[in-house]
Amino acid sequence: GRLGVFWHTQGAGKSASMIFFSQKVLRKIPGNWTFVIITDRTELDDQIYKTFRDSGVITEGHVQASSSRHLRQLLSEDHRFIFTLIHKFRTENGQKHPVLSERENIIVITDEAHRSQYDILAQNMREALPNAAFLGFTGTPLIKGEEEKTREVFGDYVSIYNFSQSIADGATVPLYYENRIPEVQLTNEHLNEDLNRLLDEAMLDAEQEKKLEREFSKMYHIVTREDRLEKIAEDVVNHFMSRGFLGKAMYVAIDKATAVKMFDKVQAHWKEKIEYLREKWRYATGQDRSALKEKIDFMETTDMAVVVSQGQNEVEELKKKGVDILPHRRRMINEELDIKFKDPDNPFRIAFVCAMWMTGFDVPSCSTIYLDKPMRNHTLMQTIARANRVFSDKENGLIVDYVGVFRNLEKALAIYGAPGEGGDLPIMDKAELLGQLKNAIAEVEDYVRPIGVDLEKIRKEEDVFRRVALKDEAVNNILVNDDTKIEFLSKADSVKRILKAYLPDPLDQETGEMVYLIRRIAKSIRSIEGPPDISGVMAQVETLLDESVEGFEIREPKEGFKKYDLSKINFDELRRRFREGKKRIELERLREAIEDKLHFMILANRTRMDFKAKFDELIQEYNNGSASIEDTFNKLLNFTKTLEEEEKRFMREGLQNEEELAVFDLLTKPDMKLSKKEEKEVKKIAHELLENLKKQKFVLDWKKKQQTRAGVQLAISEYLDKLPP
Repeated sequence: GRLGVFWHTQGAGKSASMIFFSQKVLRKIPGNWTFVIITDRTELDDQIYKTFRDSGVITEGHVQASSSRHLRQLLSEDHRFIFTLIHKFRTENGQKHPVLSERENIIVITDEAHRSQYDILAQNMREALPNAAFLGFTGTPLIKGEEEKTREVFGDYVSIYNFSQSIADGATVPLYYENRIPEVQLTNEHLNEDLNRLLDEAMLDAEQEKKLEREFSKMYHIVTREDRLEKIAEDVVNHFMSRGFLGKAMYVAIDKATAVKMFDKVQAHWKEKIEYLREKWRYATGQDRSALKEKIDFMETTDMAVVVSQGQNEVEELKKKGVDILPHRRRMINEELDIKFKDPDNPFRIAFVCAMWMTGFDVPSCSTIYLDKPMRNHTLMQTIARANRVFSDKENGLIVDYVGVFRNLEKALAIYGAPGEGGDLPIMDKAELLGQLKNAIAEVEDYVRPIGVDLEKIRKEEDVFRRVALKDEAVNNILVNDDTKIEFLSKADSVKRILKAYLPDPLDQETGEMVYLIRRIAKSIRSIEGPPDISGVMAQVETLLDESVEGFEIREPKEGFKKYDLSKINFDELRRRFREGKKRIELERLREAIEDKLHFMILANRTRMDFKAKFDELIQEYNNGSASIEDTFNKLLNFTKTLEEEEKRFMREGLQNEEELAVFDLLTKPDMKLSKKEEKEVKKIAHELLENLKKQKFVLDWKKKQQTRAGVQLAISEYLDKLPP
């Protein structure tokens, strides 16, 4: 039977959906079901098998068919899941395929159902399993012309999870493209349709490449001209190092020889770039010097490699084209380049490919595809999807087009059918980001205007001291309450995210100045709050963002927005600064300092949570407007003195340190009525218990071992028994 077609956008968990489907069938429909998972490439077969295995649904081994004979054996046996290539359904000399199983409880799930499943092998598959049900999965929408064939084999769409849905759900990131077609380019704006047709196959063997050169020698030689490749290689180096998110990248060449040539050319320009940065570093100072050093270190550690399929007589064939494949082939054989490229921490950051790694190869940290190969249809869709995986701090994927594939995006994608059924565009012109950036800036301006902040006025102010004063006043106004501060920082983060996606394209002066101003105000507010969580984010990115919008700069005073050290606070001086300065800034500084102090005090003694409750109450009264800023400031000063008294309490209690006080409090709270003698006895027990635990029980990793945990519990119980009744 025909169960239908399941279109699930690439990178959004297609394999997981197959697992969920199979498990739901097993739960909901009685029967001894067998699921046959079919792909058309070995690497895809291995990948999907590992996904099923790692999810825990496969409880037996050896269910990947190693040959046609093995497949027939597996189908004749009782297995829940069987994995095979469709090529295992071959027969000799076009003979009819024998029936392998007449069971009706077999469901065949085909991955990328639009490809080889329509030829004679698909017919063989149906002859082998005449009573099976067929479900087709595809990561790309069906092409017009394919739809009828698809319906014949699988039926209509039964589930659509398209590009927009996966982005909205956070399953994939948006894709943007930018045309960076070099001046040395085809005079014809669009590549010949026949060339596109020939290149539609994902894998070109040696014979096909020869045919390409024979039939399309003029176009091929234009695409592979040395001066054109040289220009692109230089652009790749500059673009790669100027992006907002420094993820991994793939350069897709028209053929193997060009992939190797581009590797050599990029390497040469890479070294030139390092020398240029070193020269700048020699004369740089301060932060500029540090930023250049980080960039140089990043470039010096970056590894690149060529990854192409192996062919017969490739050494001689490629030597005729002026390239030496041997050193690259040795790396491909001796190193696990796929594992290295998938590892975000491995310095293998740029891969030069022509057909490999275009399907079934997930590298979430890959954010940029340099596309220098004419493509269309599913091959194009699968290639650009390499950059749509979700990864920490990655806002989007970027397709850099060097051959004009996306010159007319809607025309290029018009081949995809059923627009009313989810055939939305998977990629957007990067130029749209500039409009998004300006809209995000306008949102910030509109948000702060009602609280007395005119960003345009600050931007245009020419007097540097007046500009600093206006910026400080803006910070003070934004700190009117927590909600306003949080909302502003959220909108400022949106500006920053879009900017990172837009880089390295230049900004006009007005936009650049406004971005810089918003980021400086946000940075000032965060410096009061303390350092943000920047785990996984390279410091180089911040410097890069600053460099990209320079031209409007506000120098912070050397003191900056330093927090108060409560242990060294001068209350009279603090009151004076509050009266004469920006009151909300001073209040925020004091509040953050108290929060820090409370955090560590509670870590040392959990019974101090009532202090946190009191502090939260004071802040809540201020946020909801029931307490003035002056009243709140004075209450926080008094609260600070209370905390200082609490910190010294262990000495007043006659204990040796905070740890003994924490044990004493645990033994006596909630407040117990103790005589002087009983109190003294409890303090002695607290001291002895702590000493005993430290010396004998608190060994390395004691919490992880049942025996040591039990020893600690027993020791505590023994001392608790000594407490006064």
